[in-house]
Amino acid sequence: MKKSTSGARLATLSLALAAAFPIHAQVSLAETVVTASRVATPVTDVLADISVVDRATLELAGQSSLRDVLAQLPGVQFASNGSYRSTTGLFLRGASTSQTLVLVDGVRVGSATSGGASLENIPLSRIERIEVLRGAASALYGPDAVGGVIQIFTREAGEGLQADANIGSGTDGQQQAGASVRGTSGILGYSLGVSREKATGISVISNPAANAYNPDEDGFSASSVDAKLTAKLNREHALSLSLLRNDTEYQFDATPSPNPLGLSRLTTDARSKINLHHTTMKWDAQWMPQWHAALTVGTSDERSMGDYYRVSDGAWGGNTRFNTNRRQLTWQNDITLDKDVMSVMLENRHENVDSSTAYTVTSRDVRSALVSYAVNRPVWNALLVARNDDNSQFGSFNNWAVSGGYRITESVRGVASMGTSFQAPSFNQLYFPNFGNKALVPQRNRATELGLRYHAANLSMGAVVYHNDIQGFILPATNVQSALGVLRGLTLSADVQSGASSYSLSYDYADPRSYSTNPASNDLRLVRIARNVFNARANHRMGDVAVFGEVKVSSDREDNNLAFSGRDILPGYTVLNLGMNYTVHKNVSVLARVNNVTDEKYMLANTYSTPGRNVFVSLNWSL
Repeated sequence: MKKSTSGARLATLSLALAAAFPIHAQVSLAETVVTASRVATPVTDVLADISVVDRATLELAGQSSLRDVLAQLPGVQFASNGSYRSTTGLFLRGASTSQTLVLVDGVRVGSATSGGASLENIPLSRIERIEVLRGAASALYGPDAVGGVIQIFTREAGEGLQADANIGSGTDGQQQAGASVRGTSGILGYSLGVSREKATGISVISNPAANAYNPDEDGFSASSVDAKLTAKLNREHALSLSLLRNDTEYQFDATPSPNPLGLSRLTTDARSKINLHHTTMKWDAQWMPQWHAALTVGTSDERSMGDYYRVSDGAWGGNTRFNTNRRQLTWQNDITLDKDVMSVMLENRHENVDSSTAYTVTSRDVRSALVSYAVNRPVWNALLVARNDDNSQFGSFNNWAVSGGYRITESVRGVASMGTSFQAPSFNQLYFPNFGNKALVPQRNRATELGLRYHAANLSMGAVVYHNDIQGFILPATNVQSALGVLRGLTLSADVQSGASSYSLSYDYADPRSYSTNPASNDLRLVRIARNVFNARANHRMGDVAVFGEVKVSSDREDNNLAFSGRDILPGYTVLNLGMNYTVHKNVSVLARVNNVTDEKYMLANTYSTPGRNVFVSLNWSL
């Protein structure tokens, strides 16, 4: 593996970008976000640390997956088990995968057994917008929002009639195709889309010394269907129904247990099948000019199955099953008091596990109540939140959060926040055979952060320092509850619009650690999280041609693996992506994208591969 001096690379790259893309600029910041406070708020007034990925950015992603797009944002890192689609661990501000809450149209998704969401199973073509809230948010969203919240909004109905289609191909057998139609007819709005992706892929394990090493190609296929129907009954009432179905199958290297056919690592064709079936119904009601209410009913089925076959004749050699069903009912009322907003919310959520593994307990319920008050004044604003969650397994938990912002000058604003969060152990952590620990109790944490933001015309910059203490931190590898976990770090970011060019820059310093009374495991950095990460993206339009570039510079990270002794250091790396979108006709464009231009060899998880240089070209039509 190539070694890299990440600090020197980062400094050189920063200077090169500054010289190549001088900032003289002005950024339009008129958009609003919902995830930061559960109420639509102008981005210039948001107190939380938040990023937005819009549809225009997603349309330039090409062969990149959702995890790749998220990894370009401040505070986001991930590790995957090889190839283009595989099990993904996402770390938001150093928090583990199970400590980041993922919502689709306001309803939770993810596995109750592992605690994480299968981000590799959600195609970008079916997404309208993504909002990423960094920082502890259990007071707003309940358990598991320790590192933050990722909310995905599916495609919206269009104005009039809109349609699009695309087809593309690339290296490693990559193929994509999709189509959608959106529009309105009277009081009805609609959106319908389908997509299909596949690739022959690469070998998911790159280290021949690994127990499961098999140097074959491990491919994937994924198909998706989404639909949204809206009805504007009158000026006060609207209904919407959203459906999303994603089915992904990817190959990996492993042998079954039990193993009735006596398969070896070279004679096993192991396939993971991940299905997400998601339904959301919402009723928006403006009962009075000052009173808006939203009733949301949602179901989310995530099915994770593993099948093992003999390569020579396709004989079936066993399977695993880890399925989660969630049902959620949320009733939120927002009351406007002059410029202030008070929100009152009641929520009920049921989780059920269906697995080939015997769990002692297979379901739980969480009942929640929230009250928040947003104060809005000309030079300062604040958000106060109190929440109670009653968990059927662990009892009642109260959480709170206080945040405030003060406009120092017309362009400079200071923000600060403090709050508590908690996280109940997952079913795997509690009950998985030979791993689960029934003595585990929920992790409790208190988080603080300070920030400074600058908004002037087309320039936006920010600096945030955060510290999050987690009492009773559960160590991921050992499932032992340590005395304390600490997530701390710094994020610097800048977004600029200068004429036909735009630039985004971010730097993250992360130092997540666990502390224990055991001298052998005291003061340990959490694995798979780099201390220093620099991201940059530049876009420039020249008539009918838009060019863009993305670069990530990461320092090294620690990892551990039971097949190896001690801790392994995974070297730092630099990855450069380049692309071009050419508008051939007002309705036709061609996208060309090269990821990992320099063919950098690196690992995000010990022994697992990452794609080398890969090229993708697609033809896109829109009406």
